[in-house]
Amino acid sequence: MKKYLLKSQLIFAILLIGNTSVFCQQKKIEKAKMQYEKYRYIDARETYLKIVEKGYRSVEVFTNLGNTYYFNGEFEDALKWYKELVDSYPDQVEPEYYYRYAQSLKAVEKYEDSDIYMRKFAELRNDDNRAKLFLNTPDYLKQIEDKSDRYQIENMPTNSVFADFGTAFFGKYIVYSSSKDSLMLNKNIHKWTGEAFLDLFMAEYDTESSSFSKIKSFDKVINSKYNESTPVFTKDGKTIYFTRNNFEEGKLGRDQGGISNLKIYRSYKNDQEQWTTPQDLPFNSDEYSVAHPTLSSDEKTLYFSSDMSGGMGLSDLYKVTINDDGSFGEPKNLGDRINTEGKETFPFIGADNKLYFSSDGHMGLGGLDVYVTALDPQNQQEKQVINIGKPINSPKDDFAFIIDDNTKRGYFSSNRDGGKGRDDIYSLVELEPLRKEIILEGYVTLQEGVSDSIQITKVSVYDGKNNLIETGEVNKEGWYSYKVYENEDYFIKVEKDGYATVEKLVSTKNLSKTPLLIPEIILKRKVIIAKIGDDLGKLLSLNPIHFDFNDYLIRDDAKIELAKVIEIMQQYPNMKIEIRSHTDSRASAEYNKKLSARRAKKTENYIAIVGQIDRSRIAYKGFGEEELLNDCVTDSECSDEEHEKNRRSEFIIVQ
Repeated sequence: MKKYLLKSQLIFAILLIGNTSVFCQQKKIEKAKMQYEKYRYIDARETYLKIVEKGYRSVEVFTNLGNTYYFNGEFEDALKWYKELVDSYPDQVEPEYYYRYAQSLKAVEKYEDSDIYMRKFAELRNDDNRAKLFLNTPDYLKQIEDKSDRYQIENMPTNSVFADFGTAFFGKYIVYSSSKDSLMLNKNIHKWTGEAFLDLFMAEYDTESSSFSKIKSFDKVINSKYNESTPVFTKDGKTIYFTRNNFEEGKLGRDQGGISNLKIYRSYKNDQEQWTTPQDLPFNSDEYSVAHPTLSSDEKTLYFSSDMSGGMGLSDLYKVTINDDGSFGEPKNLGDRINTEGKETFPFIGADNKLYFSSDGHMGLGGLDVYVTALDPQNQQEKQVINIGKPINSPKDDFAFIIDDNTKRGYFSSNRDGGKGRDDIYSLVELEPLRKEIILEGYVTLQEGVSDSIQITKVSVYDGKNNLIETGEVNKEGWYSYKVYENEDYFIKVEKDGYATVEKLVSTKNLSKTPLLIPEIILKRKVIIAKIGDDLGKLLSLNPIHFDFNDYLIRDDAKIELAKVIEIMQQYPNMKIEIRSHTDSRASAEYNKKLSARRAKKTENYIAIVGQIDRSRIAYKGFGEEELLNDCVTDSECSDEEHEKNRRSEFIIVQ
C-alpha cells in the first residue's frame, strides 16, 4: 500500500511540475505578446527568444520575433525567423510575410531567392501595388545598375558609435539627430529600439577644408528628454519644423506602457533670435504618427510621412498647404503613383522640384531605398519613380537623402555594413545627373511584292561610340521599342537575312515631345549584280561619303555607309575594291593630292580594322581635285555645300 501511495504521489508531482511548466510558458507568451503590442520590441524579442529556447514553436512566435528585427532594420536576423515561419508553417503564412521574407533575403543579396518569394506574394496579392511593380519590372536590378555610380559618398566624421541620422541644411551648418549625449548623460532608453533618445546637434561646414567643426547641441528649447529628429528650416533660418515623440507630463507614452506616436512641431525665432516653445501642428494626432517634414521650394507646402487612416500602407507621403497666416489646409495623400502598401517616408524636395523619398515598396536593393520622381509630372515618363542606384542605395536601409542642387553636395543616412553606429550619416557629391529615359520606338516593313514575314527581323541600338546598348526582334506587326537617354546620339541597325541592312542615326537632343518615333524603315531584298568597274556606292545606294573641309577623319555619317561596304565585302570574300578619294579645289593641286591620299588611306584603314577585311583586297588612291563633280574650280564662288560634294570617296570593284 505504501508503495502505491508513493507512486501516486510521484505521478502527482510530475503532473504538477508539467502543469506548472505549461502555465509558466503560457505566461511568458502572454507577456511577450503584451510587450510586442505595446511596441516594446526589444523586451518582446528577449522574451520570445527565451520561449523558443524552451522548444516552443508557433506561427505567432516566429512572426512576431521576425518583426521585432524587421521593424528595427535588422534584416539578417529577421531572415532567420521568417525562414522558420515559411519552412515550418507554409500553409499558414500570410502574404505579407512572403514579402517581408523576400525583403530580408535582399539584405544578404540573395536576389534570385527573393524573386521566388516575391512571385509567391504576387500570386496571392496580385492587386497589391508592390506585386504589380515587381511583375512589371522583372529587370529591376539592371535598371538600378544603369542608374548607379553617379555619386561619391563618405562616412561623416561627425558620426558616433550611437545612432546618427537625418540631416538638414541650416546656413553654414548642418543639423542632425544623434543619441550620443542622451545615452551618456541619462538613462532614458527607447523600448522599441533599445537605444537612447535622440537630440538635435549642429556642425559647421568649412568649405575650404571640406571638414566639420564646432559640433554642439542644437538648442535646449528644441531638445527635450524624448526624441527629436529630421528637422527642416525655412531659407531665412527663422522657422524650424521637426519630429518629436508625442508625450505630455503625467501621461503614459509608449515606453511607459502606453502608445507614443510621432508628431511634427514648429518653432519660430523671436526678436531676440531665440527659438520659441515648439507647438505641435493641428493635423497631428494621438492615434497615428506624423513625421519627417520637408518644405517645397516656395515654402508654401509641407510634405511629411504618416500612417494616418485612409492611407495605402504602413506609412504614406502627404502634403499640406501652409497659408499666409501660418495656418494649414487639409493634408492630401500623394497617391498610388508614389505610395505603396509598404513604407514611404523621409521626403525631400530639391530646388528642381524633384521629390526624393525612401521606400521599401518600390523595387530596390533591400530595406529602404532612395527614389526620385517629378513632383509635377508633365508626361508619362516624368511620372516614373526611379531608384537612384548605388552607392546611395544598398541592401540595408538608406534614407533621409538631401542635396543642394547648386553645389551638388548633400547627405543621406544608412545602417549599412561598415558604419560606426546603428545609423550613420554619409556625405555625398553628385558626379553625374540622372539622365531622363526616352522611349525610342519605330516600325519596320518589307518592300512591296515580297511575301516574307517581318518576324525574325533584328533591331539593335548602338550609342554614339558604336557600343551595343540593346538588341532584339520586332514583334509580329513589325514594331520595336527601346529605352535610351536624353541628349545622346544613337545608331539604329535593322537586319534580316536576305535583305540589305539599314542603319539610321537618331538623336535624343532637344526633343520637343516623347516618345521618339523613328520614321518607317523599309527593308529591301539583297540583289546585287556587279561587274568590274562598278561603283559600290551606286549599287548599294549609299549616301555620299563626305569629308570635312581640310580634314581626312571618318565622319559619323560616313561610318553608317562604310558599314554597308564592309557587309558586302564580308558576303563576297573574293571581291576586291579600289578606294578613290577626292578633294575640292580649295588649296594647291599638290596639297590636295596628298590630302586625298590621306583620305583614301584613312578609309582603307577603317574598313580593314572595323570590318576585319584583308588589306590585300583593298587598294586606295587619291585623285585630289582632278575629278570635280561640279564647276567649283579654283577661285569660284561656290558655297561650302557645293564644295562638299567634291570631298568624297568612291568604291570601285576591281575583281
